[in-house]
Amino acid sequence: MPSLTAIEPMAWNACANPEEYPTGATKDAALPPYNPFVSHEFLLALEESHSATMETGWAPAHLAVENEDGLLLGVMPAYVKSHSQGEYVFDHAFADALERAGLDYYPKVQVSVPFTPATGRRFLMRPGPEAERARLALAQGLLGLVGQLEASSAHVTFMTKEEQEFLTAKLGFLPRTDIQYHWENECGWKSFDDFLGSLTSRKRKALKRERREALGDGIEMKWITGKDIKEAHWDAFWQFYQDTGSRKWGTPYLTREFFSRVGAAMADRILLIFAMRGGHPVAGALNFIGGDTLFGRYWGCIEEHPFLHFETCYYQAVDFALERGLKRVEAGAQGGHKLARGYRPALTYSAHAFAHPGLQRAAEDYLKRERLQILHAREELDAEAPFRQETEEQE
Repeated sequence: MPSLTAIEPMAWNACANPEEYPTGATKDAALPPYNPFVSHEFLLALEESHSATMETGWAPAHLAVENEDGLLLGVMPAYVKSHSQGEYVFDHAFADALERAGLDYYPKVQVSVPFTPATGRRFLMRPGPEAERARLALAQGLLGLVGQLEASSAHVTFMTKEEQEFLTAKLGFLPRTDIQYHWENECGWKSFDDFLGSLTSRKRKALKRERREALGDGIEMKWITGKDIKEAHWDAFWQFYQDTGSRKWGTPYLTREFFSRVGAAMADRILLIFAMRGGHPVAGALNFIGGDTLFGRYWGCIEEHPFLHFETCYYQAVDFALERGLKRVEAGAQGGHKLARGYRPALTYSAHAFAHPGLQRAAEDYLKRERLQILHAREELDAEAPFRQETEEQE
């Protein structure tokens, strides 16, 4: 489907977030926690703000499965890509290999949430007895779309591990893993001090010092969510976003209109963390509130202050998660500096299928070696986490 407007919002959300939009027939089933990024509201804001469109290289091509009675059983956010920007799972080596062979890598089909490296379901099925049939139909439809468009490949990124295993076993997709850094409330901590108590003495003192220095020079932190978010807040955040985007990507991916649209549609699922000085915002982070996870997405500043990035993006996020009873904080892609601040290495999952047999074989060999390297790297990183060992003397 060339636009999300072709699907009724409640029907999409009943598949994407059945915990939030229950149908009544599955109230006793274990449902996945709410994920803001696969909601109709978030994806539609990307389209209608001209952030994810054909003109920006993200042509919507969403897949949907209905039963004989016209009931929507499953959906999948899919895009036809003319480049590899905004994905956070890098496939430039595959593109170069195919182009060296004289073949085109683009278009390709991407199943993901544009510009959003956050784990979530990509096969969005309405719970019930027809869910597995719907999932297989979506997977087959994805490969059918690749053939119909004469695309080079299909890529499903930041999916769940279970979905990756399904695609690998059923349709021969190639699995890929990578590492992010997530904070987990591993011990039922109730406060930041509880969390600090789990760290080694040296790291605990370092974090306290960072927080103290970040709030120097008259800096105050402010949480803004729900109906308290106004257009003036988005104007301020837009300055932060442009500063970071221009330094990282050259041109920011999202338009100013996106923030107004998503703010109007999902205010209760948004947390803005602003650093204020003299009553004016000088830095800020945009977060989305899931069923059990706080997702950190964007950060920026117009003034530089020591450790303010860590305070705004990481420590304040943990404070909020603890206050709301959330299990984890996902603070975005990359960032090994998060490890020293109590965020652990976590695996992310994707799956890939290439139409060209030679590229499929070459990619399979490459990804097999890469997965071993990633697993080894995760073990080493986890060993460097700043948490106390059981044998460490209590202070």
